[in-house]
Amino acid sequence: MDENLCLLANKLGIARYFSDNGLCKHTYEVREDVIKFFCTQYGFNVRTKEDVLVSLQRAESAVWKKTFESIVVVRADDLTFTAVLDKKLIYEPITLRVFPRYVQNKNEPAREPAFKMKIEGEKKLAGGKEKAMVRFILQDKLAYGYYDMVLECGEEKHLTILAVAPEKCYTTQDVENAKLWGYSLQLYSLKSRRNWGVGDFTDLADFAALCAKSGADVIGLNPLNVLNHDSPEDASPYSSVSRLFLNPIYIDVENVPGFDAVKNNALRQEINEVKQGALIDYTKVYCLKIKMLQKLFARMQKYGTYYEDFQRFKQGKGRDLELLATYQAIRHIQATEYGIREGWHAWEKNLQTPETLKVAIFREQHQDLIEFFKFLQFEADRQLKNVHDKIKSLGLKIGLYRDLPVGVSKDSAELWADRYVFMKNSGAGAPPDAFFTQGQKWCLGAFDPYELKNRAYEPYLKILRANMAYAGALRMDHVMSLMRLFMIPDDQQEGTYISYNFDDMLNLLALESHLNKCIIVGESIGIVPEGFLDKISVRNIYSISVLWTERWNGGCGDFKMPKDYPDKAFISVGTHDMAPLKMWWFGYDIELKYSLKMMTDEEKSAAYKVREKDRYMLLAALDYNQVWPLDRPRQGNYLYGEGYPEGIEEAVHKLMAKAPSKVVMLQLEDVFHVDEMQNLPGTDRDVYPNWRHRLPIDLEDYSESEAFLRNMHAVKSER
Repeated sequence: MDENLCLLANKLGIARYFSDNGLCKHTYEVREDVIKFFCTQYGFNVRTKEDVLVSLQRAESAVWKKTFESIVVVRADDLTFTAVLDKKLIYEPITLRVFPRYVQNKNEPAREPAFKMKIEGEKKLAGGKEKAMVRFILQDKLAYGYYDMVLECGEEKHLTILAVAPEKCYTTQDVENAKLWGYSLQLYSLKSRRNWGVGDFTDLADFAALCAKSGADVIGLNPLNVLNHDSPEDASPYSSVSRLFLNPIYIDVENVPGFDAVKNNALRQEINEVKQGALIDYTKVYCLKIKMLQKLFARMQKYGTYYEDFQRFKQGKGRDLELLATYQAIRHIQATEYGIREGWHAWEKNLQTPETLKVAIFREQHQDLIEFFKFLQFEADRQLKNVHDKIKSLGLKIGLYRDLPVGVSKDSAELWADRYVFMKNSGAGAPPDAFFTQGQKWCLGAFDPYELKNRAYEPYLKILRANMAYAGALRMDHVMSLMRLFMIPDDQQEGTYISYNFDDMLNLLALESHLNKCIIVGESIGIVPEGFLDKISVRNIYSISVLWTERWNGGCGDFKMPKDYPDKAFISVGTHDMAPLKMWWFGYDIELKYSLKMMTDEEKSAAYKVREKDRYMLLAALDYNQVWPLDRPRQGNYLYGEGYPEGIEEAVHKLMAKAPSKVVMLQLEDVFHVDEMQNLPGTDRDVYPNWRHRLPIDLEDYSESEAFLRNMHAVKSER
């Protein structure tokens, strides 16, 4: 590969090599055309060697062309940053002023902080002037937050945003000094006798009350972000149309002001019909809810205070809400009147961006429809806030533990509204690893690291704030994306890693965690860069750990003892992408993959042999730690065909509860002996019913469920 192309790729943060996480690590060399593709996406011409040289020179000189970046991100314990100044002005009087914009200490005054200056490295010629890189070292302390910073040097005035971040992410003494526990649940999967076919926010509030009585302090949730209004079956919570707003399917319709249960008693038959079966029929459920919500929206003005709250909500959410509602309205009209069910890529050109006359006319003509979509967000937000308020009154020490997806659907409102902050003609995925030897192509929209910084990280910050709302903790899906993300060109199957400004991303995450009082948990199951986990642990980001990976010999040996589990972690048996305990025990996940032709005969046979060995190793760990229930001791070796070991899920949960880890999460699928996966990675709904499985027991019966009570007591005995 051309040496200058290598230098350009390094300069731009485009990986030329990467390794998997197998026992025998394999290093992959990235194809030259893939590297050139991403150079081009960043705006650099690489067609010829001469073009590459010019692009390299341009990339190297870019830093000298502006005094400040759009944002300067520093830590409170290291208030230093650089600026590029005209050499002639360095010895002129220099003034620095900071004006609080959004800070933790609301009484923080505007000030002129004292500083020292130091010229760094060589001077460069840029724009016909000799420039110098100057390091500023602030002598005064500044409160955490964002400031408008003005530097005056001679007759020149330069402005930027200064972000002052804490050394560590937010946490509480309750988490640091105690061993807490809680439940992980997919909200849609909750059954109750009162809901309309999917778990809703009232179910969530009722579950919180049950947690308070049980001693649980945290409720882990699937992403709650809004999905496609006109294709309810597109149910993956990790591929939303906007991570800024909520999915209205979780609205409890009967809790909306104006709903009259007596007048709407005829609905009960329809409600009962959509609640039948183990799998959710999203189309029937969603359409039934929307039909009633439209009626309630039509008469909401009768409820004065409620209507006034709606107006305030719209004003507070501003342009972001307007853009989402407009996108949803256009997509609805395209689907219902023109049969175009794809996203904005399939619309006529004048509708493919919000800043056109055609879109302005559409807004005028469909104002009621746009208002309805805003109403859905208002009511979803109102009900989730009520859940949060109830959790606070109940005293749960963490409360809601929300989940922020790593990407967004490429046909989403996010890309339609602001596509230039996203990587072009490519999508996020995963490289080859031990589980997916061909890699994974998720086709998710991901931020362009350079445009993101040009925007002072505002799109990233908005998404953090939206998902920290009403949460005591936030799970960062694929937290490695703070440092790098695997991107694949749309028309190819192979990709490479692109780098983000890790220091900036991490510092801003820490800052937002403090401003929003939200604990950060990093999902790091996958290929993790060397030293990455240590770096995020130092910054108070809790890791995620699961039983199936807490094993010796690279995840293939004996199960670790509780004492060997990480301290700063949220731990569980598995995740929504893994087989529940009962399914794992019987090898139903192996049979499922084989039936879907995801395994050969030889691979199936080998997998069963490995699983049999794994079962014995799990039994050995449970025996050694003496965690079997006293009234349900181990009965033999439980060979295939001998049934499910009575009490094994209690024993496993007690084993994990013994760990020093800060938080233990129980998955309801394990508690209730579910033997189906919520999601089978690498498949869509035409192959496997992902994100559709209801839990087998009504919420109202949990407090009397033997399985629920026994697992609760198993964990509490060690926490």
